[in-house]
Amino acid sequence: MHTKAKGCRRPLLFVVVGLVGLCLLATAVSALSNIGLPDHSEQVDYLSENQKALLAEFLQVRAVLGEQVWPGWGEQDSPIVVYNEATAFLVHYPETSPPDGWLKVPQMTARGGPWQPVSDDDFDGQPYYRQTLPATGETPQAFTVVVGERWAASMTTKEWTAIGLRQQIRQDLPAPLAAIVPFRLVNRLLVRGSDGYISLLAHESFHAFQGTAVPERLAAAEGALAAEAAYPWPDAGLQAAWQAELDLLAAALKAETVEETAVLATQFLAQRQQRRQDAGLTDAQIDFERQREWLEGLARYVELEIWRQASNSDYQSHPSLADDGDFDEYSGFPTRWSQEIDQIGRMADDVGDGRFYYTGMAQAVLLDRLRPGWKEIIFEEGVFLEDLLATAVSGQSIFPQMPDDT
Repeated sequence: MHTKAKGCRRPLLFVVVGLVGLCLLATAVSALSNIGLPDHSEQVDYLSENQKALLAEFLQVRAVLGEQVWPGWGEQDSPIVVYNEATAFLVHYPETSPPDGWLKVPQMTARGGPWQPVSDDDFDGQPYYRQTLPATGETPQAFTVVVGERWAASMTTKEWTAIGLRQQIRQDLPAPLAAIVPFRLVNRLLVRGSDGYISLLAHESFHAFQGTAVPERLAAAEGALAAEAAYPWPDAGLQAAWQAELDLLAAALKAETVEETAVLATQFLAQRQQRRQDAGLTDAQIDFERQREWLEGLARYVELEIWRQASNSDYQSHPSLADDGDFDEYSGFPTRWSQEIDQIGRMADDVGDGRFYYTGMAQAVLLDRLRPGWKEIIFEEGVFLEDLLATAVSGQSIFPQMPDDT
C-alpha cells in the first residue's frame, strides 16, 4: 500500500509542476506582449492617417446604411469631434470658421477655446480644425457636444482609446498584476478592433441625432442620473429579481419564432413590473431606468445595428481602410452579437447604469420583430421602450399614428 501511494503521488506531482510551468509561461508571454505598447499618442497635433480612414469609413457607412438603421439618422450630416490626450479635432464641419469651443451637454456650459484650421493638412480633401485641450483637464468626453448650433458626436481617437483603457486598468490593479495583463488581448475584446471603434462612433453620433431631434428629452434622460446614487444596487432581493428579468430578456432575443418572442417578452414585462413593486422603487428610480434605456439603449442598438447591416449586405468599405490590419470588414458581427446576449445575463449585480445599455438595446431589437414602425414613435414625449413593447405583445395600440405592419 505504501509503495502504491508513492506511485500515485508521482504523476500528480508531474501534473502540478506542469500546470505551474504553464502558468509561469503564460505570465511571461503576457508580460512580453506588453513590451512596446505606447503610453502616449504617436502624434498629438494632427489626425493620423488611420484615424482619418476610420472617420471616413464611419461617414460613408452612415450615409449608405444609416437610413436602414434609423430613419433620418443616415441623412444627418453632423460633425464629429475626436480628441487625444492633448488636442481636440473637429471634422466634417460644414461652415467655415466654427465658433469657439463646444457646449457641454445638457448643461450647455461653454468649454474649450478657438478652433484653429490645420493649415498644412486636410480630412478627405476638406479642412479640419483643432484646439489644445484646457490645462484644467476638461475634454469633450465620449458623448455629444454642441459646436455653434450643431450637435456633434464626440469620441476619443482610436489610439488614445486603447492607451486610456490601459491606463485605467493599471490604476485599478496592483502594479505586479497590471504588469502581466495581456493588454493587446484586452483591447481587442473591449474595443473590438476598428470595426468596434466605428460602431462606437455610430453610438455617439446617434446621441447627436437625439439631441438635434429632441433636445429636451436628451436633457431629461441625462437629468435622470440624479436618481442613480439612491438606487438600491446592492439589495440581494433586487439583484435576484433583476437576474430573472435579464434572463427572460436574453431568452426572448434567442427565440426562433415571433410567437415565442412575444411570450417571453410578455413574461419579461411582467417580471419587470413585479420587481419594481417588490423593491418599492420610487417614481424617480423607475424614471431613471426608463430614461437611461431610452438614451443609452437606443444608442447601443444603433451601434450594433449598423454593424449588422454592414455585415449582411454587399456594402463596400472605404478604400482608405484597405491597409488597416485591425479591420475585419464587419465579419465579426455574429460573435459580437452572441457576446452581447451573454453579457445581458451578467449585469444583475453591476453597479451603475451600464445594464440599461443592454436592456434598452434588447427591447429595441424585440420591437423590430414584434412591432415594425416603432421608431416613428419613440421620440415622442413620454414614450418609452417598455411602453411600446407592452402594446406590441398585447395586440393593442395607444399610438394610432404608428403605421400598420405589412
